[in-house]
Amino acid sequence: MSLRFVLDPELTPTLCEQIVDLWVDVTNAGGAVGFVAPVTGADVRPTAEATFADLTEGPDRLLVGYEGDRLVGILIIGDNRFHLKAHWRVLKRVMVHPDTQGRGYGVALMREAERLGRELGVEALHVTIRDGLGLDSFYGRLGYREVGRLPRALRLAPDDDRDEVFMWLDLAGPAA
Repeated sequence: MSLRFVLDPELTPTLCEQIVDLWVDVTNAGGAVGFVAPVTGADVRPTAEATFADLTEGPDRLLVGYEGDRLVGILIIGDNRFHLKAHWRVLKRVMVHPDTQGRGYGVALMREAERLGRELGVEALHVTIRDGLGLDSFYGRLGYREVGRLPRALRLAPDDDRDEVFMWLDLAGPAA
């Protein structure tokens, strides 16, 4: 089954709760989306609500992927809110439900973000990742390249510091 994408869906209470549930499931499966497992909806909800406010009141855009009627992936196309950076966007909260891993949904979600970036007329996309999870390889296969890193910037636990890695996709070239 393929994904159906919706850009800027109405943030109904049901959709917001589905996103919180997805966020919890992704985090608890080891995903790097702002938290360290284990988490509950109560842990994620304050950050999610701030994110929803940025989507409702600000220039950020929400891309949702559905398998049938089931929400299985999201990402946020974040506006930099600074005129000198208006020509590129940052992708945030990139998530695909853990039980759909291996179906190509992550690639499809990122390709749709790339298509939308081109459609919006932006010149590049940026994503920040947590080192140590193999995400650099995933994004590298999609054409992203590492453009910097902050050593030990993320403290997951007292003895577990990770680099924060900056990945960049130039949209000026041909589409993948």
